[in-house]
Amino acid sequence: MITLYHAPRSRSSRMIWLLEELGAPYAIRPVSIFRPMAGEGEPDPVNPHPDKLVPAIEHDGVVITESIAIALYLTDAFPSAGVGPLAGDPKRGPYLSWFGWYASHLEAAIFAQFAGELDRPDRRRNYDAVIRRLETALARGPYLLGESFSAADLIVGSAIGWARQAFPESPALDAYSERLKARPAAVRGVAKDEAEGVQRAA
Repeated sequence: MITLYHAPRSRSSRMIWLLEELGAPYAIRPVSIFRPMAGEGEPDPVNPHPDKLVPAIEHDGVVITESIAIALYLTDAFPSAGVGPLAGDPKRGPYLSWFGWYASHLEAAIFAQFAGELDRPDRRRNYDAVIRRLETALARGPYLLGESFSAADLIVGSAIGWARQAFPESPALDAYSERLKARPAAVRGVAKDEAEGVQRAA
């Protein structure tokens, strides 16, 4: 059994989606977190994350934190779901590369746009390169690895869905976001996240 330490409408929401894609047995343990943009919430002492953030999971007595690490850990631990190429698969390298790119380039582009920093040449170059890379990848296939959905789409796509306003008009990005949101596991994940939010508010 996997325990997901979860705060509704946060970065841990996509971990519910991932767990639904995997079909793995899991339980949700709601925790409170400090939300700096809203200036509200409290760190929860039961949360095993070292910084009292989410996501965090516990599996077989081991705590794993951070979205990328959790996605890689779970897709390796549950390979039969087919949402993460394993070592030896030719797609493993590109799969890992998308995770690294997400952390080093995509998030930086999103926050540069939100912070109004695109007048800086270095920020603008990265932002433009991010758009090119996404649209080039999506021109080759419906997903980042081509025809097959993977957890890389879940991580990258959830960020695009959350911050769609940070990107220019793009039929390719819109279609990609809609394709991901329509996945049955994503629909179930949203429903469970919303249910957790209602319970926390009650």
